[in-house]
Amino acid sequence: MTGKFKVAGLLAAGAIAGALTTMTLQSFARNSLAPLPLEELQQLAAVFGMVKSDYVEPVDEKKLISDAISGMVAGLDPHSVYFDKKTLKEFREGTTGKFVGVGIEIGMEDGLVKVVSPIEGSPAFRAGIKSGDLITRIDDTPVKGLTMDQAVKKMRGEPNTKVQLTVFRKDESRSFPVTITREEIRVQSVRARLIEPGYGWIRVSQFQDRTIDDFVRKLDELYKADPNLKGLVLDLRNDPGGLLEGAVALSAAFLPADVTVVSTNGQIAESRATFKASPEYYVRRGSSDPLRKLPAALKTVPLVVLVNEGSASASEIVAGALQDHKRATIMGAQTFGKGSVQTVRPLSAETALKITTARYYTPSGRGIQARGIVPDIFLDETAEGNVFAALRVREADLERHLSAAATAAGSAASAAAAEGDKDSARQREREAARARLEAEQARSNQPPKPLPEFGSAEDFPLVQALNQLRGLPVVASKTAAERKAEAAPAK
Repeated sequence: MTGKFKVAGLLAAGAIAGALTTMTLQSFARNSLAPLPLEELQQLAAVFGMVKSDYVEPVDEKKLISDAISGMVAGLDPHSVYFDKKTLKEFREGTTGKFVGVGIEIGMEDGLVKVVSPIEGSPAFRAGIKSGDLITRIDDTPVKGLTMDQAVKKMRGEPNTKVQLTVFRKDESRSFPVTITREEIRVQSVRARLIEPGYGWIRVSQFQDRTIDDFVRKLDELYKADPNLKGLVLDLRNDPGGLLEGAVALSAAFLPADVTVVSTNGQIAESRATFKASPEYYVRRGSSDPLRKLPAALKTVPLVVLVNEGSASASEIVAGALQDHKRATIMGAQTFGKGSVQTVRPLSAETALKITTARYYTPSGRGIQARGIVPDIFLDETAEGNVFAALRVREADLERHLSAAATAAGSAASAAAAEGDKDSARQREREAARARLEAEQARSNQPPKPLPEFGSAEDFPLVQALNQLRGLPVVASKTAAERKAEAAPAK
């Protein structure tokens, strides 16, 4: 398998990390526990004792317990996770949009870290790092062979520590070292620009703590640049999700007051709720409504929403709400299909449990789990077609994913067997698609052209979105078809 194909699959799977997370850390409800299975707990204690006394070398007790909890939770679904001290810190960094590092948005190309964009004002920006630069070494470690997560961890660290990056700049055909002092970085999850007079593009890459504030600020800049916007493209491609309140607020920016944005349903009472396009559903206690500054024209400006297989969770809530209320035309590819809500419950000051507590539903009652949002108009990634789409992993491809509907207890065994068959078939399909792409590459003796950067002049879906807003012909996909939701097993 070629490096580029590996990268395409890995980057597409980034949506797996996006979690639709409830707004607050909720306390553990002890009185909700059912009677404990004493015999099974005694077996667990017996195994713990045997490992402690009989294993070939001493084992740390705390690690044993941590591993036992992790295994218990990992067996539920792909999104329930036990957080130890380190992983809880990383999770909080992801939702706050703050971390200590050099300040670059990255991808992968030919096994190297590619700089998508330096974050404005960051240490990397000040050091002259440019979009398109390739990072070949991080300190003394070659980047080839590292995953993107491993590379990110090596570039992050403590404030005021130094890291040396070896950079290859293709347009100058040279490599050079850059020493950068790490700082606290605030990720900008919203970008926007006026594409041409009358038409704006606003991209939300993730739903974090400050996403809505950044969204309001960027929209204000757009309307100052052109107070008479005739159309707007909301770009949610590869947005893995994030905070529920952000999805509700972003939807409310475009919808009439008090209409339903999303509803949730689960086993416990607090998981059964309806969220509406009103401040009480997204404004935090003690804060004012961040949407109050938005121009009234935003409620009626013609709107296209771009999505793809990497649009997950919170971004699917937004697309589903705007589609159900006929407020926007959804264009692109069928979305990831993560229709579940995770709640973070603290276990101690340094540990927590992120557990799936509900499925969510669009205003019309559609379930998104393992299906996703089906666009109104299917688009290809490029004028030549969908180069990497067959390699992308979606929710329905993940092991132990929740079905589209709740499964009856009596049919759990047959459902598990059927799921195993589906997983095998999907894997075979991806391998066949990968083999076809590699064969085509071998015949042409050229690697597939990388996809253009979102928002660039070569961005084919964006061009089609603008054509839709202008009333011009749109080049819709002739090959993309709806991927049906999985039916729940019969009782």
